[in-house]
Amino acid sequence: MKSFTRFTGIVAPLDAANVDTDAIIPKQFLKSIERTGFGKFLFYEWRYENDREKPDFILNREPYRNAPILLTRKNFGCGSSREHAPWAIAEYGIKVILAPSFADIFYNNCFKNGILPVVLPDQDIEILFRKTREMPGYQIRVDLENQRIEDSFGYMSEFEIGSYRKDQLLQGLDEIGATLQSSQNIDSFESAHKIYYRLGAKNY
Repeated sequence: MKSFTRFTGIVAPLDAANVDTDAIIPKQFLKSIERTGFGKFLFYEWRYENDREKPDFILNREPYRNAPILLTRKNFGCGSSREHAPWAIAEYGIKVILAPSFADIFYNNCFKNGILPVVLPDQDIEILFRKTREMPGYQIRVDLENQRIEDSFGYMSEFEIGSYRKDQLLQGLDEIGATLQSSQNIDSFESAHKIYYRLGAKNY
């Protein structure tokens, strides 16, 4: 997983609430437990009709095709707990999702896949939607270290994030990688445990 500190990118406005994981990655594509190969199916039923792009869908339009920031509405990622949803989002190239709320499991799965889900108040979400309408190709700067987003026109908003999740992204570590940082302590514990077990077994 790549480390995440700060970057600037175009904001793609997806004006929809309660976007569930079946909309993010439809169930017919869940034929693999590998993390790759899902990006091309992201929002498939919204992006395509008879395998042809729908020209009115936001990610099929310029300049949003490769936008790394997704702006959306409340309860994003609801529905089933499939981790394929953040797999598809990450492989497509989206690094940040801005919303007033997320489904809990989806929110946690984002961090495991290098995606930053940012919770903002409704009023900030409305400001950002207005800016994307007024300025196609509107960009913001996302600063994880200082926990804020800002643009070149004076807008700035701070966001909350747990310290563990923040460090996880800053260091580019998933939960396995974070655990492996303590490998020496784990090995020491295992060695001590084996010695204790052998001594305990003899005394018994």
